[in-house]
Amino acid sequence: MTKNTRFSPEVRQRAVRMVLESQGEYDSQWATICSIAPKIGCTPETLACLGSPA
Repeated sequence: MTKNTRFSPEVRQRAVRMVLESQGEYDSQWATICSIAPKIGCTPETLACLGSPA
């Protein structure tokens, strides 16, 4: 069974901003996403989708 969590626009913006601000600390965007995702309570795949245009 999957958990259907909706993220508010504020959380989405914060998560994307965190990824953009942290990119210089990691070798790849994926590594950055994998580091940030647990901090906001989602999977890296979900965070990657949050940053992509709908």
